Amino acid sequence: MTADVELDCKGLLCPLPVYKTAQAMGRLEVGGVLRVECTDPGSLEDFPAFARQRGHALLSANEQDGVQVFYLRKEAA
Repeated sequence: MTADVELDCKGLLCPLPVYKTAQAMGRLEVGGVLRVECTDPGSLEDFPAFARQRGHALLSANEQDGVQVFYLRKEAA
């Protein structure tokens, strides 16, 4: 999957990964895709909730070797 912007949130704890993601999503055009990497275990629950609450599409959520990788598409302005 291709992303327009990548965000490295590894080492950050809640609420910083979601906060930084919200800022990055605000700078994207509608339809833009953001790739986020983080290590906060709570992110696996936080990012689906963030996408649902903000009206964005969570395209993918995977974890490998303790790193969660999320792809989100901006659906709303």
